[in-house]
Amino acid sequence: MNSNHIRRPILLGTLAMLAFAGGCNTKTVHTAPMFAVPVVVAKAEQKTVPIDLTAIGSAEAYTNVSIKAQVNAVLEEVHIKEGQFVRKGDLLFTLDARPFEASLAQAQASLARDKAQAQLNRVQAERYAALYKAGVAPKETLDQMQANADAQQAAVRADEAAVQSAQLQLDYCKIYAPTAGRTGAIQVYPGNIVKQNDVPILIVINQISPIFMDFSIPEQYLGNVDKFMKQGRLQVEATPYGDTKAETGYLTFVDNTVDNTTGTIKLKATFDNSDNHLWPGQFSTVLLRLAQDENATVVPSQTVQNGQSGDFVYVVKSDSSVEQRTVKAGRTVGADTVISSGLQPGETVVTDGQLRLIPGMKVQVTNAPAASGSTQP
Repeated sequence: MNSNHIRRPILLGTLAMLAFAGGCNTKTVHTAPMFAVPVVVAKAEQKTVPIDLTAIGSAEAYTNVSIKAQVNAVLEEVHIKEGQFVRKGDLLFTLDARPFEASLAQAQASLARDKAQAQLNRVQAERYAALYKAGVAPKETLDQMQANADAQQAAVRADEAAVQSAQLQLDYCKIYAPTAGRTGAIQVYPGNIVKQNDVPILIVINQISPIFMDFSIPEQYLGNVDKFMKQGRLQVEATPYGDTKAETGYLTFVDNTVDNTTGTIKLKATFDNSDNHLWPGQFSTVLLRLAQDENATVVPSQTVQNGQSGDFVYVVKSDSSVEQRTVKAGRTVGADTVISSGLQPGETVVTDGQLRLIPGMKVQVTNAPAASGSTQP
């Protein structure tokens, strides 16, 4: 048999198989279904958002008073308990007053004696003045009598000062609260001898209503703070660590120098703290509200993605396809991020499912598009 007749059927069979295979592949490409990626979306919204600065702050007592004895005496009685709230003028401690009562009595007696002597000397001076006018007393004697009267009057004034001093020492035997606040630990107990302005102190009183909150901000924000302070009081919110309740106060102090080692400036806010929510030494997250941005475009924070060219979002167009849009993301306020440019209010953006998207891909919205801050998970 001719070899050409043998090769021809084989060749024809091979070509037929290739044609069949090629036809199958072409049919598969043209009939493959286009799947839509399920995503969660939200509407970009225009609303008023605050312009805030965030820092870490520490509460500081409005007043801090260390109570010390002002006389040397034996402590007789303690009238308060540790950790007690006291009002201004409440009795705190009583000291042994007997030595000071005796000193006061002695000073009063000296005063009475010198007053009597001063009265006598004044009468004698007046008598010799009359005799001098009558020409029966020498001028030297008159001068001496007047000098004695003046000296005795000076002694009376010295005695009056001694009485006031003795009375003051006696008053120091009862120690009253100079300010309202909460007491600390009692350092000295009855029976101990306390000394004037000596240590240990008797007790410390911290006034915590109102209370200060100290915090620092970077120096580059000082100009903004100064600008907005001229427009009115600046609101400050403080939330203690581990808590969700925020206290509201107002900025009351800006330090007069920048810390060169940290590049920050110290600020202080005052809080009413009527419920004692803030505590001296306690750390809090502090939010300084400078102003309100009334026309900010915001989207849920999870909308903004980061790529090699910067921040971007996926925008859902009217034909259900997505567009990768470069945006300029600003600050974060709560669950929202402010978009400075690249996006208009009302546009629909993808908040969940971005990892499966590429530009131009069709999407299937699985939720009703909500405004910023109300996206369904």
